[in-house]
Amino acid sequence: MIFKKMLKYLITINYFIFLIFFSFSSLLANTVEFNLWMDDFKKEAISSGISKNIVDDVMSGARYLPKVIEYDRYQPEFYEDTFTYIKKRTSSKKVKKGLALYKKEKLIIDKIDNNFLVEKELLLALMGIETNFGKYLGKMDIISSLATLSFDKRRSEFFTSELLILLKLIDKDIIKKDILFGSWAGAFGNFQFMPRTIENYAIDYNKNKTIELKNVEDSFASAANYLNKIGWKKNTPCYTRIKLKNDIPKKYLNSSARKIKNKNKVKFFKKYIEKSDKLSIDDNLISAIITPDKDIIPGSDTYTPAYLVYSNYEKILKWNRSLRFALAVCTLKDKFKNEI
Repeated sequence: MIFKKMLKYLITINYFIFLIFFSFSSLLANTVEFNLWMDDFKKEAISSGISKNIVDDVMSGARYLPKVIEYDRYQPEFYEDTFTYIKKRTSSKKVKKGLALYKKEKLIIDKIDNNFLVEKELLLALMGIETNFGKYLGKMDIISSLATLSFDKRRSEFFTSELLILLKLIDKDIIKKDILFGSWAGAFGNFQFMPRTIENYAIDYNKNKTIELKNVEDSFASAANYLNKIGWKKNTPCYTRIKLKNDIPKKYLNSSARKIKNKNKVKFFKKYIEKSDKLSIDDNLISAIITPDKDIIPGSDTYTPAYLVYSNYEKILKWNRSLRFALAVCTLKDKFKNEI
């Protein structure tokens, strides 16, 4: 009996030693490959027109971050069902916190709402879900995060492009490298802007010659500017929760956020919707049907939950290509609308 216990103990110890050795070996191999990749990336950055001094200075501190790869592979959008995802992000506590921020910054937020024709409720919802109203801005070294994701093969092209844009922004003195701490994916500020979004849409709203995406004025105005430019329509709906009949052709069910297909007028889809006569929505509004749990949650029903989504919903998908994220933002937006 003692011998069996000892044997089991030794096997367990050896297993943990193996795991530690394997993890260390894997990290060492990735670090070596990362450094080789870094040499090639620096050459690419310099050849794209970024000054050598900036490239050498900024990239000298970049490190391979295995934790970033873990986060990339285990995002809430990949495992939480829609009900859980939305409930967590649209709580009464979050609404209360957003209302407190609005009360404090009412004049500037109302002004931005009017200037950009983007509802304050939407801006509050986005900030609330992205950073809990500035409380969780992220503490990751953005340069290292983007470099790690550029090195990784899953979405290398996308993140390499983002990293090059960020270096250009630093080179042009639009962004200071010393403040670049944010999310594991390289997003920054109150609304978690990626470098390309900063380049195309961030603005110095308070005219102090610096774009400050961690303060209310510049961050809210930049978010509103972005939404306005991509075509957000003020005071039009995002989605309607529906119950589908089982005879709906499956081709009309969108379960991927990559591209919403088979759009049609609301009146076309009514024959596939239970109690469609109760829908208080314009029959001629262009819409599509999404079933966000279908391809992600094992064993989920093919037809539930289901939503009719409209043009504004797709604008939120441009912000973050996740069906659940867009539903949560629009849900929180409506909750603020009922309170303000």
